[in-house]
Amino acid sequence: MRKLKNSELDRLNIEEFKSAEKTPLIIILDNIRSLNNIGSVFRTSDAFLIEKIYLCGISATPPHNDIRKTALGSTETVTWEYAEHTMDVVKQLQSENIKVISIEQAERSTMLDTFQPKTNQTYALVFGNEVKGVAQDVVDASDIVIEIPQFGTKHSLNISVSCGVVIWDMFSKLSKIQSS
Repeated sequence: MRKLKNSELDRLNIEEFKSAEKTPLIIILDNIRSLNNIGSVFRTSDAFLIEKIYLCGISATPPHNDIRKTALGSTETVTWEYAEHTMDVVKQLQSENIKVISIEQAERSTMLDTFQPKTNQTYALVFGNEVKGVAQDVVDASDIVIEIPQFGTKHSLNISVSCGVVIWDMFSKLSKIQSS
């Protein structure tokens, strides 16, 4: 089996990406400290045609060398916006009938593998700070809290890993319900 060259991958250019139909997912980054994590989230968001990223609080914004290093150009394709307060974004999106989902370990959370998204619904996924997670007021205001099942000794995953796991899961579930 031969590995494909980049030139054989038939990827979208920036203009094609901007006009492509997007996955009905929005990413909210709640006070993310690591610029490399932010860049990785941009790259994953590009890979799965995410609608938009909100960078909130202390989350850095492009252009920045450390974001650029891991984003590999995806800050030019994925639409993003900065907001000082995550709760303002949550309230705004909920007023637009977008379901806000915090990715967090919480009482009565829904396990990711059992969550089933609905057709014709846009979801905003909130990922939290590397140390403190999603802020409690944001968890309280969320429509749903989803937890990634974990079975080892550690209590959390890296934010960019969590983002990749959840986006892939949601993308694959949404693709199945849209094609049926």
